[in-house]
Amino acid sequence: MQNLQLTRPLVVFDLETTGINVEKDKIVQIAMIRIDPNGERVTLDTLVNPEQPIPPEASAVHGIMDADVKDQPTFSQIRSQVEEFLTDADLAGFNSVNFDLPLLQAELNRAGSEMDFPGVRHLDAMKIFHRMERRDLTAAYKLYCGKELTGAHNALADTEATLAILDAQIARYDEVPDEVDALHSFCNPDEGRYVDRKRKFLWDDKGEAEFTFGKYQGKSLNTVVADQRGRSYLEWMLGSDFSEEIKGILRDALDGAFPKKEV
Repeated sequence: MQNLQLTRPLVVFDLETTGINVEKDKIVQIAMIRIDPNGERVTLDTLVNPEQPIPPEASAVHGIMDADVKDQPTFSQIRSQVEEFLTDADLAGFNSVNFDLPLLQAELNRAGSEMDFPGVRHLDAMKIFHRMERRDLTAAYKLYCGKELTGAHNALADTEATLAILDAQIARYDEVPDEVDALHSFCNPDEGRYVDRKRKFLWDDKGEAEFTFGKYQGKSLNTVVADQRGRSYLEWMLGSDFSEEIKGILRDALDGAFPKKEV
């Protein structure tokens, strides 16, 4: 903290979770560092019992298993500590604007907290990174191939550069496979998770389509259609700016035909 000037406390935080659905998934680890303007730091770091199984794909990312959290406090039990840390402070994280804070807010709401964050200043290091470091083809060609890309935005030049980058990436990273099927899986880790190309619906545990957005986020399409207000919502969607793929799914659902994940 030699460069950032603070006028009030800043809480830098990160969550490990059961998944990426901010309304449905739960916290399995929370870490926060509260820094006062005078430089004093206080840390909170604890595993959290999510009161639901941790999916294997989530454990593969953060290494936290059901056995690790079974005797740990639930979020409701640490809610007061979390609130104390966050009170009168600004926030910071990495992808925290889009993910960590919305999920944390959902956990607070479920635990009966009235805390929310209107007017709180929020610093996101990932957004700074993406704005300040070039992430285009020319930058990738320089990084992986050590050359300047001449003729950028000429289709053939860009295609040749992409081929060279792909080959150099395989050589550079041991964890990047050199076989096409394995590399496809590496590039598409979410393949088969979503019902549609726009990712408006994902497959739930029952193999049914579940909303990923809006007022019915986390609800299955089957459940929404069974409610008259839900049917009205789908009819509104049909008249709005959604893709034809989505509208086809909605029309079929209103007629009683629902998408089903193939096993």
